Amino acid sequence: MQKAIPLMIQGTHSDAGKSMIATAFCRIFSQDGYKTAPYKSQNMALNSYITAEGKEIGRAQGVQAEAAGIGATTDMNPILIKPTGNFESQIVVHGKVFRNMKAGEYRQDFYSQGIKIIEETYGRLAVKYDRIVIEGAGSPAEVNLNDRELVNMRVARITGAPVILVGDIEKGGVFASLTGTLQLLEPEDRIRVFGVIINKFRGDVELLKPGLEWFENYTGVPVLGVIPYIDNLNIEAEDSVVLQRYTSSADAAKDLDIAVIRYPMISNFTDVDPFFLEQDCHVRFVQNPEELGQPDLLILPGSKNTIEDMMYLHNSGLGSRILNLAEKNTHIFGICGGYQMLGKRIEDKFGTETSLRQSCNGLDLIPMKTLITLDKKTVLSEGTAVYRNRRFPVKGYEIHMGESYFKENHRRFIKLNNMDDGYISSNGQLIGTYFHGIFHNTEFREAFLNSLREKKGLLPITGRASSQKVKEEAFNRLADTVRKSVNLDLICEKMHEFQLTGRKKGFEKYNKPD
Repeated sequence: MQKAIPLMIQGTHSDAGKSMIATAFCRIFSQDGYKTAPYKSQNMALNSYITAEGKEIGRAQGVQAEAAGIGATTDMNPILIKPTGNFESQIVVHGKVFRNMKAGEYRQDFYSQGIKIIEETYGRLAVKYDRIVIEGAGSPAEVNLNDRELVNMRVARITGAPVILVGDIEKGGVFASLTGTLQLLEPEDRIRVFGVIINKFRGDVELLKPGLEWFENYTGVPVLGVIPYIDNLNIEAEDSVVLQRYTSSADAAKDLDIAVIRYPMISNFTDVDPFFLEQDCHVRFVQNPEELGQPDLLILPGSKNTIEDMMYLHNSGLGSRILNLAEKNTHIFGICGGYQMLGKRIEDKFGTETSLRQSCNGLDLIPMKTLITLDKKTVLSEGTAVYRNRRFPVKGYEIHMGESYFKENHRRFIKLNNMDDGYISSNGQLIGTYFHGIFHNTEFREAFLNSLREKKGLLPITGRASSQKVKEEAFNRLADTVRKSVNLDLICEKMHEFQLTGRKKGFEKYNKPD
């Protein structure tokens, strides 16, 4: 018998703050004693999360599960779309690659299967949890897509969920976007929206009150809260749109300058998040040779399409600049796709990631060749990183389609239980690994950053913050801010009320009495 009471968070557009609001409610309901799970039927993101079973889901749902204090499962994000370029995406179903599809093909051929997947996965969650926080995607008012969408109001209908609509005031026009979204909804969907939240507000709420009153009078929909902009909220993002917030220029006030290559298909860029916690580090994302400068550390992050991103490096001139930095013994660190790019050659003879070309030369800094395979490796990993004659226990995850081969002996960077991973040069200034999350390991990160400081003649810094502890503090700060900013009693009242009056007929198969 279904016992879960759902709440759905939708937005007026992408990056309105749906993921963070959903994360906040996952933590709030969990704090209040409810067994809570996140749910997003279909997610489009290159920044993914690996479950304990070695399955792949959207990072936002993995983070939301952490906020709720539970382990993430593929039922929480059963469909993941990972764009590969050329108007094509890799479709991941139940945590494993289904196949690559064009947008039109997916919309036409996958729809019925998607509906079944949503019903089954939500149904399993609904019997296990007290509360389910459902996240939409983009906008529910995309009138050209709504006849076959799988993530917004159709999910609200299937799950019987009431909806809170979120608008981002930071971008301007929040009342127009909220009002316009409501007006474009079908009548049966508009009545599901029992309130709106205005997000990312800076300033005096008193000055906003005339607008709030106008909105409520005009639409008849209450404003449930105004959430202030939260600075330095150290919770992982999944959408690369957040990278637009970061500078590409160096900051002379910081001891260490860390440059991250932002190629077109960058993925799992949250590997560098721990550096944002460090007072002596400035992290910047660069897209062209002029921005690169002379960083203390250059990071080549993951890529969803390694060959095309490698060609981007060659064609933009960034590849030549990276080689110049290597000649000057700049610290260079490649992770996953970035690791593959540091090798001699990359081959994709099956067209797994791209159909545009089958092979390309790498940067030839590491004596290895990479073959992109049909099978994707997704696994949580732990082992021992060996750096500057010290051994560091590390935990992380692997997610890659490709195997790398060496023709000569080399130093492995990480010793795992069943095999070794990566490459480290004799002087420790060139490192490559398939191991995501390496910098989240505080002991290693501290030693690594201190080696950069030593190179510049700076004293070491000890006692660096645990990224896990910082994340927990961020979850609580987010929840506290949202709790204080919204009418939580009214939200809970409406959630219960909607279960009595608004549950969609046809979901009874998950509501059978015991």
